[in-house]
Amino acid sequence: MSGSTDAAIDVASRFLENLESVIRGKHEEIKLVLAALACRGHVLFEDVPGTAKTVLARAIARSIEGAKHARIQCTPDLQPTDVTGLSVYNQHTRDFEFRAGPIFANTVLVDEINRAMPKTQSALLEAMAEHQVTVDGVTRPLIQPFILLATENPVEYEGTFPLPEAQLDRFFVKTALGYPSLEDEFQIVLDQQAEHHPLAGLGAVVTTPEVTQLQDAVRAVYVDELLRRWIVELVRSTREVEMCAIGASVRGTLALERAARAWALLDGREFVVSDDVEHLFLPVIAHRVGFRPAFRAQARRTGWDDALADFRDACLRLVPAPELRRGQPA
Repeated sequence: MSGSTDAAIDVASRFLENLESVIRGKHEEIKLVLAALACRGHVLFEDVPGTAKTVLARAIARSIEGAKHARIQCTPDLQPTDVTGLSVYNQHTRDFEFRAGPIFANTVLVDEINRAMPKTQSALLEAMAEHQVTVDGVTRPLIQPFILLATENPVEYEGTFPLPEAQLDRFFVKTALGYPSLEDEFQIVLDQQAEHHPLAGLGAVVTTPEVTQLQDAVRAVYVDELLRRWIVELVRSTREVEMCAIGASVRGTLALERAARAWALLDGREFVVSDDVEHLFLPVIAHRVGFRPAFRAQARRTGWDDALADFRDACLRLVPAPELRRGQPA
């Protein structure tokens, strides 16, 4: 294993351990968010209120030395300039000066994104895709590293504006933190008995160059040609299974391959195995496909977790994992 890979794995380990010191019992979910950061991607949480999404976003910023956190509360009257910033006339200099919006931060929590008007939602597209925003014809790069974490409530839909397919496709992964277990919730209550919130004592454990090093190391993770072809065929199968009206795009294929690289690195490996791909298939791909009404009706009866598992299994039946590569260095 190369020295740069060892260093990146150490960065990831410190980062993950620090986040888990304040978010209890959510190892897989936190690891998924960290994988998105390692791939320069963004996360959509479809989750009920009070499950530590804000705490997680703040914890990520606190874990990176000198990082800045911002929160955008979406409402129907939120304007694009409330997100990106605007140019204001300065009477002393007799010129316009730019006042940056909250999007200019390392971690940005966009709370209840589906309550914002479509024109405001679209203001996030450039930031998410290009890590830059254009205001008054001037393009300004965002602060790096940059990760956007958006939330939407899966229960309350009144007064909301569903995210368009183009925006959903910009999210690297979609997940939920969910409620903690009994023991974890009990421990959270004990933690809150202290004089200060656990976040108050959370310090930086990585630097900005180390996060960049982690992101660069993902590209060096090895993916066997046979496994890469299987990833392509697996995503293409979403365009063939009958429960999907619209399959995942090429962006989904690229995201799944990159996510598998990051997951392998977070597991301490320099190579991807088929289990990485199967594990990440739903978080990376499910929100990128358009399901048929019959499938949605079935999901409402049986529950979305079971329905999505059926969707994954249907794709895997069409394109089984390479048997000789399962669990082996690929």
